[in-house]
Amino acid sequence: MSDSLRWLWLVGIFLSGWLIYLLTPILSPFLVAMLLAYLGDPLVDRLERLKLSRSLGVALVFLLFAVAVAVLLLIFLPLLGRQLMRLYELTPQMLDWLQHSAMPWLQVQLGLSADFWQFDRLKAAVADNPTRTSDILGALLLQVTQSSLALVGFIGNLLLVPIVSFYLMRDWDVLMHKLRGLLPRRREGLVMRLTAECHEVLGAFVRGQLLVMLALATIYAAGLMLVGLELGLLIGLLAGLASIVPYMGLVVGLGAALVAVLFQFGAGDWYPLIGVLVVFTVGQLLEGMLLTPWLVGDRIGLHPVAVIFAILAGGQLFGFTGILLALPVAAVIMVLLRHVHDLYKLSELYGESPEVSQEASPPA
Repeated sequence: MSDSLRWLWLVGIFLSGWLIYLLTPILSPFLVAMLLAYLGDPLVDRLERLKLSRSLGVALVFLLFAVAVAVLLLIFLPLLGRQLMRLYELTPQMLDWLQHSAMPWLQVQLGLSADFWQFDRLKAAVADNPTRTSDILGALLLQVTQSSLALVGFIGNLLLVPIVSFYLMRDWDVLMHKLRGLLPRRREGLVMRLTAECHEVLGAFVRGQLLVMLALATIYAAGLMLVGLELGLLIGLLAGLASIVPYMGLVVGLGAALVAVLFQFGAGDWYPLIGVLVVFTVGQLLEGMLLTPWLVGDRIGLHPVAVIFAILAGGQLFGFTGILLALPVAAVIMVLLRHVHDLYKLSELYGESPEVSQEASPPA
């Protein structure tokens, strides 16, 4: 490849990236639709092998997704709503517990000054501003009015996702075949090997890690509710979602559960504390020895720091959609970087020529 052609490729890649960045506000539904189509394509392929048409298979997969979402909403949404209302009711009591029990104990242990926490000032600030409620409501109403177009756009994007997903899922194999036909003939084998490896990693993460998160959320929520924790379902779901980052679910869930146990049962009752520790210990053992090896395997290999950076970078660039797509994209980038590393180890930039190696070696 000549230098001018290389520069042309670099300029084209730069302009494409800049265009994608400018189109970020409208890309979210298409990215989510691509993810759903990727998840549903294997199911549609299996239905096709059962002599069903592609369109009918896509419709059945969409019906399966809709039923699963509806069942989850009907079962968990009322329970989760009651948990959130209970948390709202307990918030004033938790603040009093923090002020009169937890903070004084920390103050004595750490040797802090008497007015270090300034709870009285906080309460006074809240008590002095009840007359401004109308102003706050007016400002909130103004903000909602100004954001009406954004709300309409969000609803439109939400409705656009299933439509785009349907057409992508129906034509997925055709699109993949056409993209393969556009590959340079001399590089087709290499690109297809990279694509197959990326597909393996994505399948391991998307279908495996999400199942691990769901299993951990179920284990934590059921165990904490059996212990008798009032907010067990909420804390269990939070711990399961946080487990997308290694050990983050354990830290967040165990910390929140211990605080909830101390507030609900007091420091003198050891049985709920032991129960919470047993629940998270069992969850971690099942994750390490059964769930992750069985559902995910060791094909992803993302370092925890890389996971945290990928999630933060995805949220900064694409918002909530970027958070959802951060780790699958990071897994694909990891596969490509692995091959770039192999090429670098074979290049002249990394290695030395035989003449240089002989001159640098000491005489015998």
